[in-house]
Amino acid sequence: MANKLRIERITDDPDWYEPFRIALGYRVDDIIVLSGQASINRQGEVVGAGDFDAQATQVFENLDYVLGLAGSSMPNVLNVTIFLTDMAYFPKIVELRDRYFTPPYPADTIVEVNALALPELMIEIQATAVVDDARA
Repeated sequence: MANKLRIERITDDPDWYEPFRIALGYRVDDIIVLSGQASINRQGEVVGAGDFDAQATQVFENLDYVLGLAGSSMPNVLNVTIFLTDMAYFPKIVELRDRYFTPPYPADTIVEVNALALPELMIEIQATAVVDDARA
């Protein structure tokens, strides 16, 4: 008999993505797949409109927080897709990767987009990770 996958929706109370009808992410056995994290705080408010550094900080804090809800942490991120509204921020992304990730760094795709879900947003990061005890 085949084993069934354990699939759990990652959520919080309040879940700041629920009004958008989006899951924060899912844990599938030892794999975590997060929705793109934007500069939205836990009250559902945009943080740092017009300030890339403030937005990037909020995005990485969101990643860390949601990973924690799923039983993981930043060192266990395997892959990220980074969406920017202006590729001029790419050098800052390199700095942020050095600040928030450790070697071996995650696989990465970075793309410039015309817009994100809300007009004030400048950065969004989607991530895939493993749970804390799976990396050992």
